[in-house]
Amino acid sequence: MTSQTIKSGGDTLLILQTIFIVAPSFILYGYNLSGLGGLVNLSTWASTFSEIDTVFTTGATKTHDTTIQGVVVACFTLGAIVGSFSCTFFGDTFGRKKLMFSGALFTLIGTILQASSFELAQLIVGRVILGTGVGQLSATVPVWQSECSKPGSRGKHVIMDGVFMAVGYFLESWINLGFYFTSGTTQWRAPIAISTFFSLAILVSVFSFPESPRWLARMNRIDDARSALSRYKGEDEQSDAVAAELSAIEAACEDIQSQKASLGEMLTMGNEKLAYRFGLCMLLQFFQQMCGSNLVSVYSTIIYQENLGLSSITARTLSGGMLTFKLLSCSVAFWSIDRLGRRACFMISGAGMGSCMVALAVTTSFKDNYGASIAAAFFLYLFCFFTPIGFLGANFLYCTEVAPLRLRSSMSSISTANHWIWNFVVNMVTPIAIRTIGWKYYLVYACIGATIPIVVFLYFPETKGRTLEELDIMFKQIPSIREIVKVSQQRQIIYDDYAMPSGKSAVEMKEDVQETEKV
Repeated sequence: MTSQTIKSGGDTLLILQTIFIVAPSFILYGYNLSGLGGLVNLSTWASTFSEIDTVFTTGATKTHDTTIQGVVVACFTLGAIVGSFSCTFFGDTFGRKKLMFSGALFTLIGTILQASSFELAQLIVGRVILGTGVGQLSATVPVWQSECSKPGSRGKHVIMDGVFMAVGYFLESWINLGFYFTSGTTQWRAPIAISTFFSLAILVSVFSFPESPRWLARMNRIDDARSALSRYKGEDEQSDAVAAELSAIEAACEDIQSQKASLGEMLTMGNEKLAYRFGLCMLLQFFQQMCGSNLVSVYSTIIYQENLGLSSITARTLSGGMLTFKLLSCSVAFWSIDRLGRRACFMISGAGMGSCMVALAVTTSFKDNYGASIAAAFFLYLFCFFTPIGFLGANFLYCTEVAPLRLRSSMSSISTANHWIWNFVVNMVTPIAIRTIGWKYYLVYACIGATIPIVVFLYFPETKGRTLEELDIMFKQIPSIREIVKVSQQRQIIYDDYAMPSGKSAVEMKEDVQETEKV
């Protein structure tokens, strides 16, 4: 990769975008989110950071150190909250590429600080800085992808975020296991340091790609937007396809030129139903964390070792196998997201995860029961089958689809910050909850998982196969929430009793609506 702009276009450019930006960004997410979960019970770790020693301590001291350990692990998510929320203020000012560069730089610095730590304070600082970078990447990359992708394949393109997140989990589990057989602090320093390669990949390549055509148009850089759009579509700059989509983007930008983007607007309904759209984003990111996906991915080793009473080697092997199975299960989401649609994926995923959590609560309630432990391990694996279908990438995709252009960066970053807030809660509470209330802890996630299909069925509109501008008009023109949900599932979109075939550009739809209103 060079600093010059990549000359490829169309599908090839999107593939290169996936390889050099999307893949390392979300591998960093999965790898570092779950990274310490499999290291904190190493004896070499406990010797280095005696303040969070849960290996050589017992009783009240172990309980205290467990709580502090949860805080240290969760510091990553505190940084991620700050990083993702910062995109609210800088996302539209500096553009998508500069924020991604900033995020990658933070992850590089944070990783180096962690890997070279001899004191707990340095580890915490490194963890916060690393989280800040991952937060910026998780809030910005999906927006960039969504704004550059074609409507028919947008789901598959953005769902790759979840696939590479799973790759991060997979790599972390097996790399941790591999270095478990080494000696000294190499057991944990090397696994942490390896993620620097992914940070460097982003830093070297990010400025080789075209900027988001929608951001360029909003900045009134129309020629640059046309060039970027033609590259991402694989069409000539003067082609009808590029002209039609650029006109739709310009029309959307014209509507917001006189409206200053305000964070307070997201709490009001108004003509654009912003509170409703913002609520969908916030609720979806809450579901993503509180369905148990983060619990299983980060603390699988502890669940197997302390909850099921398995040996350290067996626990790590089962954890690695489970996260490998989770990665393979991502193929289901890749197939279903643009075929079944977003709603079906969310409902199937939520119902499946909720059922697995009920089964996990029942099986872990039996103490020293070999058969129950086998059943619990089975349901943990089954949980990892259902998670990717709707909540390992599709949640980021959906938030970028329902948000309007002028608030897309803000809605995405704030809802992603909400995602990290609940991530922090899970990381903070899980270690002590598993050691105190045990099986009852899983019932919390079971109840939340059970509500997902109901809420999605009633309030979440379908977004597959439609341009971002078309979705924006749908929210503006259809008066009631229930009608939006109903109409979104049809092949036609209705604006004030006017049937509009899906697939027209936003400009054509807007002109047709205005003409009908005149008549």
